[in-house]
Amino acid sequence: MQDSISRDTRLVLNLALTIRHDGQGGVADDLTDPAGLTAWVQAHPDTVAPGFVAGDAELAAVRELRAAVRALFARAVRPGAPSPADAARLMPVPDAVRLLNAAAARTPTVPVLHWAEDADPVVEHRVSHGEDDLTAVLARAAIAFLAGPDRERLRACHGPRCVRYFLKEHPRQEWCKPACGNRARVARHHERHRKPADSRGQ
Repeated sequence: MQDSISRDTRLVLNLALTIRHDGQGGVADDLTDPAGLTAWVQAHPDTVAPGFVAGDAELAAVRELRAAVRALFARAVRPGAPSPADAARLMPVPDAVRLLNAAAARTPTVPVLHWAEDADPVVEHRVSHGEDDLTAVLARAAIAFLAGPDRERLRACHGPRCVRYFLKEHPRQEWCKPACGNRARVARHHERHRKPADSRGQ
């Protein structure tokens, strides 16, 4: 699936997934400090110029943008429930939209036409001057995803302890990965067998 989705979709999903299950029953955040953001950007080299090192201001801006993205993801999966990681503290949707649009406007871009001999014309949006702003890149990716066809496949995984969002690949898919489905089946099995025992004890 990763190879079949657009760069924008992959980028915005990976941003949302910097909040994840920590393996101990809690939630981990990969963007708690500038070093974490620097490492994440280095793992996504097509976001900004090589050599990027995050500071406190960049970290705050990206964390705020991520909060907006996750709030809009929560809206996108309705009537399904949002990720339990932040379901109780989601940014209001109008605020999230305003923040996303403002971030996307931070770096002006110009359309550049490419038309190879054996291909259809393609438009690439390039920075009109200077270096691209990280939050602008991420915001534009989020806008492209939310306004595009992949949004219809977005789901929140409700496997035990999971807090991930994922793209549904086939009609019967309920979980982000098989391990979550296995945990859900085990939990249902234990629940079914616990109830008769509880009723006998009453």
